[in-house]
Amino acid sequence: MPTVCTSIKVSRDGQYILATGTYKPRIRCYDTYQLSLKFERCLDSDVVAFDMLSDDYSKLVFLHCDRYVEFHSQHGQYYKTRIPKFGRDFSYHHPSCDLYFVGMSSEVYRLNLEQGRFLSSLQTDAVENNVCDINPVHHLFAAGTSDGKVECWDPRVRNRVGILDCALSSFSDGTDVQSLPSISALKFNGSLTMGVGTSTGQVLLYDLRSSCPLLVKDHLYNLPITSLNFQTHLDLVLSSDSKIIKIWNKDTGKIFSSIQPQTNINDVCIYPNSGMIFTANEDTKMNTFYIPALGPAPRWCSFLDNLTEELEESPEITVYDDYKFVTRKDLENLGLSHLVGSSLLRAYMHGFFMDMRLYHKVKTMANPFAYEEYRKEKIHQKIEDSRTQRVQINKLPKVNKELALKLMEEGSEDAELASQKKKGKAMPSILGDDRFKRMFENPDYQVDEQSEEFRLLNPIVSKAGQKRRKKLRQLAELAADKQDAEDAEEPEGQVSSEEESSDDDKSWLEEVREQRRLLRQEDKHRWRQERKEMDSNTVLLEKKESRGKKTPSVAESKKTNQPQFYNLKSGEEFRSFNEMAHKQKLQKASLEDRLQLEEQQGISVADTAVGSKQLTFTLKKSDKQMKQQQAEHEHHQERKKLRRSAGHLKSVRGKGRGGRSFY
Repeated sequence: MPTVCTSIKVSRDGQYILATGTYKPRIRCYDTYQLSLKFERCLDSDVVAFDMLSDDYSKLVFLHCDRYVEFHSQHGQYYKTRIPKFGRDFSYHHPSCDLYFVGMSSEVYRLNLEQGRFLSSLQTDAVENNVCDINPVHHLFAAGTSDGKVECWDPRVRNRVGILDCALSSFSDGTDVQSLPSISALKFNGSLTMGVGTSTGQVLLYDLRSSCPLLVKDHLYNLPITSLNFQTHLDLVLSSDSKIIKIWNKDTGKIFSSIQPQTNINDVCIYPNSGMIFTANEDTKMNTFYIPALGPAPRWCSFLDNLTEELEESPEITVYDDYKFVTRKDLENLGLSHLVGSSLLRAYMHGFFMDMRLYHKVKTMANPFAYEEYRKEKIHQKIEDSRTQRVQINKLPKVNKELALKLMEEGSEDAELASQKKKGKAMPSILGDDRFKRMFENPDYQVDEQSEEFRLLNPIVSKAGQKRRKKLRQLAELAADKQDAEDAEEPEGQVSSEEESSDDDKSWLEEVREQRRLLRQEDKHRWRQERKEMDSNTVLLEKKESRGKKTPSVAESKKTNQPQFYNLKSGEEFRSFNEMAHKQKLQKASLEDRLQLEEQQGISVADTAVGSKQLTFTLKKSDKQMKQQQAEHEHHQERKKLRRSAGHLKSVRGKGRGGRSFY
């Protein structure tokens, strides 16, 4: 609807769904077989209530807010008449073709559609009547009044057969009564059951043979009940006010389900023999809800059953619901490394699963003040959040200060470049983005500048940032000067952009190599320190062992020097320690020196520390090459046979031009 949907109904054949709304006042008809809009008609005034006299949309009746009653046929408006007082609801009596109108009057107006005239009205004891309904079995007419009573009439004799006082029955002991409740909803179910909704939010179920309600259901919102519907297959009642739809059992009052849309509810309609519910709301869209437990999906949207079966939650319990995943580092921090391989840890991927209760118990013992620290951190965080309302001063955050300073500098440069352009806008900074806020607040996100990854990536990232800023400056200069890149000539003595990029590449490559060299030196230094610590630990252990024994003399200590043991791997042959050093020195020599040394001493070049293996190979020639080589060999043999010896010829010295002699 353009603005609001006021009421919604389904035709008796189930093919059409009709809804009225505003603004401008209109009615829309939807065809379920085609899943599309059938037609739309605009009306002169807002619709208070409407009904379908036939099984489809061919005969419609509208009660307007300006006292007009409008009849429509398939082609459109058919007839229009007026009732004496403003109407609020009406019902159609099929056996006699009478329309009963109730409203701001004590009378119930009757309009006979067969004769085309008004009949004598029914006089009630109430000042105003709000709602009315006709029992589909024995056609008893009931009208709900503004003073909390329900008057029942027999259409055959036009006499009142009973009055039911619902106002007093709707309150229980101890209920605070502020005003007399009026009847706001009325609905029959079968021949004997009647549901009554009050303006104070109570729903009363009556047996027509008794004046006391069978059940009183309170919505607890103190809002008028707008609609009542019955689901006969499961003995459920659907009652709704402007805020919520409650589905409950009519015998026990136990809640089956509830639906609370985001907007206020004006009307509720159930698709016959299904679990689909339509609602008219204070919104442009009409809501559609499908509850498989209420019934199957309608025939025109049977695919909903397949969707709900796929989306149905599995009752199976996940195996690792009560387990905590921990890595080896977490186990070391908790002091549980000795449990690896036991039944308390289940190996999974790069870690282990352990019982959640055991994890919490060990974590509490390892860090008993964790909760106090967490509590202090939360209090400090709330204090910091309250301080944000004060005058803010640009200051660096506590976490990742250098990164924040770098981003602030880049942001100022980008803003300066954007200001030089006519329509340029500066990009938003990461510091002001809530998605990256925790990166500058949580210490877990602190960048470790001493780590190997950072030191290797930092030259590349810094050079990429410099290139980006340089490119932005060039673009800004080109935009300011309004010069085309094709016409611009490179001035003499200026280094080209390609040469600059190559120099930049060389520079960051050199920085990366330098960082790698430093990392190797640090690893060697760390290894030496660890080796020294191990040697010192072994000496201390030896001293401790020798305390209980007799102290030997210096001569005896020299004789009983403890030897050093080295572990040889399987397949290796021990020669000497000097030979290993000699091999390492030989590897650093040039190829020429190694070849000369091989010729002099007969040492194989391939005899290195990693192995003493040599590989020889021959290139396999193709058939074409083999045939060509055979032909050349035969040709040479033939030429050797035809060659004549020139040994019998004597050399004769002669003189030529220039005094040169030749043979």
